Amino acid sequence: MRTTLRISRAAAVFTAVGALALTGCSDDGGGKDKSDKGSGSNKQSSSVDLPKLDGEKLSVAAVWTGAEQANFVKVLKEFENRTGAKVTFVPAQDPIVNFLGTKIAGGQPPDVAMIPQVGAIQQAAQKKWAKPVGPEAKAQLAKNYSKVWQDLGAVDGTQYGVYFKAANKSLIWYNAKAFENAGAAEPKTWKDFLKTAETVSASGVTPVSVGGADGWTLTDWFENIYLSQAGPEKYDQLAQHKIKWTDPSVKAALTTLAELFGKPSLIAGGADGALQTEFPASVTQTFTGGDQPKAAMVFEGDFVGVNIAQTKAKIGTDAKVFPFPAVGAESPVVTGGDAAVALKDGKGAQALLTWLASTDAAQIMAEQGGFISPNKGLDAASYPNEVQRTMAKALVAAGDSVRFDMSDQAPQSFGGTPGKGEWKTLQDFLKNPKDIAGTQAKLESDAAKAYKS
Repeated sequence: MRTTLRISRAAAVFTAVGALALTGCSDDGGGKDKSDKGSGSNKQSSSVDLPKLDGEKLSVAAVWTGAEQANFVKVLKEFENRTGAKVTFVPAQDPIVNFLGTKIAGGQPPDVAMIPQVGAIQQAAQKKWAKPVGPEAKAQLAKNYSKVWQDLGAVDGTQYGVYFKAANKSLIWYNAKAFENAGAAEPKTWKDFLKTAETVSASGVTPVSVGGADGWTLTDWFENIYLSQAGPEKYDQLAQHKIKWTDPSVKAALTTLAELFGKPSLIAGGADGALQTEFPASVTQTFTGGDQPKAAMVFEGDFVGVNIAQTKAKIGTDAKVFPFPAVGAESPVVTGGDAAVALKDGKGAQALLTWLASTDAAQIMAEQGGFISPNKGLDAASYPNEVQRTMAKALVAAGDSVRFDMSDQAPQSFGGTPGKGEWKTLQDFLKNPKDIAGTQAKLESDAAKAYKS
């Protein structure tokens, strides 16, 4: 039942395009909020027909906070303008399946939930919480999305999810001034990455910021190394638990990751500091502090731009980016995404899905920065800087060759729960990267239980 993604060319597309255009790009605002564009799509002919919903009250739940939440609310406001409905944003917590379960048990489910894991969509369908996507939203999906993104939102052939947001989760962002002062260059391989880290460290700046308080960032570290080192076929097998976490390929990836995690001097605050650093702070501490930031590099997806926008740094000049270094033959490309799923029957919930599948909705969010859409109908000019335009073009060009985040494909109890499963075990690994065998055994024990349930 789990979606398997077949990728043969995505790494080549992202690496080739990224190497040419992801660095040193001009910037027209660094992804900062462009309030005058909040409903820019209203000034053009509409790409989607929506029903009149005067007076109808709807709610949308998502785990997004801060600037990301504020940007999404602008998308909902335009839906209100076009339909007459009133939409409330409901802050959710991870794991979102547990949050939704509580709401449903209390008789107050949101009309729509933004679900960030493929496994969670499958759980929602199996529990009969999710409602099938209606014909209008399906038409938007068929027009605007490649097959792989439609398949990711389907369970047993029935469409439940509309992927509104995608992510390229294979990027290293860096403080350009820190690199310049250290005489460091962008690395292309993992070996060169470690050398670059040592070079930056010798200049007096800690090289790498790790948001270890959020376990999902650690799964992304592992997945990128594993995909590049073990290859696509093994990645698919591990994602489906067709091979065990005690497999030698997992040992090899953890050994590689320990080359970084095992050197506390290369990580801002050491392991203890990283485990107390949440993802947003891991970004902002890399791009504040003038010539002495707390770290010179931070790994994560294109959505890092949202957090950089909370600093004075400008993307393309102060903040630059390079593809995750190749451990094996090619740099990896791991993607993620958030899908809208209806939890209530009714015209309003289906209209929201239709809206979120439209090019108009994607345009509003894209203009704010820190966002990439899998919507192939979206004009790349909607993105506020060349860095994001390049990443978005590469994502769309990859088409059905995209490979989805492994932990997001797993049952949520293993791949998406704070303090449990993969998140907790990799946090323990960050603290004690010498215990590779113990880490593998714990991962396999937790995975075996989760995939059986």
